[in-house]
Amino acid sequence: MTEAVIRTRNLTKEYQRNMAVNSVDMEINKGDIYGLVGKNGAGKTTLLRMISGLSMPTGGEIELMNETSESGLNKSRMRTGCIIETPSFFPYLSARKNLEYYRIQRGIAEENVIQDTLKIVGLEDTGKKKFKNFSLGMKQRLGLALAIMSSPDLLILDEPINGLDPTGIVEFRDILLKLNRERNITIVISSHILSELSQLATCYGFIHDGRFVEQISAKDLEEKCKSCLVVKVDNAEKAAVILEKQLGCKRFEVLGGNEIRIFDLMDKPEVVSKALIENGVLLYVLNQIGANLENYFIDLIGGSKNV
Repeated sequence: MTEAVIRTRNLTKEYQRNMAVNSVDMEINKGDIYGLVGKNGAGKTTLLRMISGLSMPTGGEIELMNETSESGLNKSRMRTGCIIETPSFFPYLSARKNLEYYRIQRGIAEENVIQDTLKIVGLEDTGKKKFKNFSLGMKQRLGLALAIMSSPDLLILDEPINGLDPTGIVEFRDILLKLNRERNITIVISSHILSELSQLATCYGFIHDGRFVEQISAKDLEEKCKSCLVVKVDNAEKAAVILEKQLGCKRFEVLGGNEIRIFDLMDKPEVVSKALIENGVLLYVLNQIGANLENYFIDLIGGSKNV
């Protein structure tokens, strides 16, 4: 039986009559790598800030590791590591010295945790090199080291690979996969690099203009994004009836702009076109495509004009 690590119910955040997050219902299970997808300003960071305790909700409820009370949430947040805003490190100190400062500040007794953590993120050999001389990838990995130093059960990461070069992205991704697989750490990660999320996430949440549009497992998303016939017609409602009643098509979905994606009859496009035309439906486009995460998100929020 799956165990929910995070649940939100009608979670809302309003800034001067602007609904940054609007009645979000969200559920993340233990062991998930949860990809939070949305354009700039969609509400991703605000949502993550409320879950992590950096911002108070205007309304709704947060349940974190089965806790909902203020004291219980604070207790659960002590088992959570976050990279939501850029961590403050001392520019003239090494990676080890920076982590030593935070180890003492946070009351972590085990001194060997620093060496172990630096090894996990690949910074064990940086020696006395000062933080100000680190590359962006090294700085991001030190931020991750700080987030996992207390051995959390949950990691919340807001755009952690933003600005990294391809090598840095691969390194960061491999670290997260290792943490998830070997330590069973549940990870929530938002990113604009959707192609990279597709190599990490076990499930997704799509947010647009503060509202949750869809929550879907990676398995179900893969099923939806597989190859399909795309038809554009003058009357999608009439076409849908023909597909279902006359052709026996069960797997299709109607999108905006009189577009239909058909997952049955992939090898019979001529049967689809013939049935539509003979029944008085104007057929403008019939193509076979395979969707990716970017295209799926664009379609979900109503087309490229909303990206």
